[in-house]
Amino acid sequence: MKFESATIKDIAKALNLSTSTVSRALRGSYEISAETKKAVLEYAEKINYRPNPIALSLKERRTRAIGVVVSEIANNFFSQAINGIESIAYNRGYHVIMTQSHESAERERVNVEHMAARGVDGLLVSLSAEATDLSYLKELHEKGMPIVFFDRVTDEIETHRVVANNYLGAFHATEHLIYQGYKKIAHITSSPYLSIGFNENMVKHCNHGGMIAQEVEDAVHELFKNKTKPDAIFTTGDRITIVCFGVLKRLKQKKEIGFSGFTNAQVSDLFSPALTVVRQPAFEIGQTAIELLIQIIESKRPITEFQTKTLETELVIRESTPKKT
Repeated sequence: MKFESATIKDIAKALNLSTSTVSRALRGSYEISAETKKAVLEYAEKINYRPNPIALSLKERRTRAIGVVVSEIANNFFSQAINGIESIAYNRGYHVIMTQSHESAERERVNVEHMAARGVDGLLVSLSAEATDLSYLKELHEKGMPIVFFDRVTDEIETHRVVANNYLGAFHATEHLIYQGYKKIAHITSSPYLSIGFNENMVKHCNHGGMIAQEVEDAVHELFKNKTKPDAIFTTGDRITIVCFGVLKRLKQKKEIGFSGFTNAQVSDLFSPALTVVRQPAFEIGQTAIELLIQIIESKRPITEFQTKTLETELVIRESTPKKT
């Protein structure tokens, strides 16, 4: 059975009014008497009438929809960023359409093109690990599609960007490991293409950002096959950090390995040992990104000056980086 929502015609027929009178009454027009407005609003509430969003979008030439592209909604960072996005969008009268690239450049392109075809007012994009060819995004941007990048950004397209100060966050985490006495620090990170120094033999890339656990496990095993084995590991990315820590626990090294990583997991203090982490301001990044996007969408004039907003990270020191003896 097909769902049919109440329409202005239904209200007009029930109250013996013209559709134009009902329409003006719903808009609160001064041309309609208070008595008629009251009758129309009460009946509209009774039959649960809601304005047709498609009709409104045709009239306003806007859909009040914003497309969001992330690698994975289940990722702690992105779930918190999405909460930030929605907290602003809802209050500004926009709804959010979520898509996941699962670190696939092809899926990312298909998702973006589909949302553009559906007429979203703008796009918030955090690039996939495979993203190298951004020609389709450039084309959309040149045609006037408002786009703001967050977290995983590019400088190939001139628009707003919102990022965490990952450089300083990584610096503080590495500095802390050094102060604790660790000298052979390995680094496990995501794709080398992403915009988010170390001995090259001590750096391992996981091109799927930790979504494939075996990729992370292989990276850890390769590090310990080296002649110079690490005495500490520093990771970037929420999934890589959690998966890597699990692999280390299973390895049961004779000597305790210092460990620190980027993660926004709410339970990182419940691990054993509790994790030293770099925490990104994900919620605030989401809020800032959508505020900038809405500014572009609602601007009466074309915006030609753009900015990169950098929000500070926080190093939370716990038991996974003990003083080396």
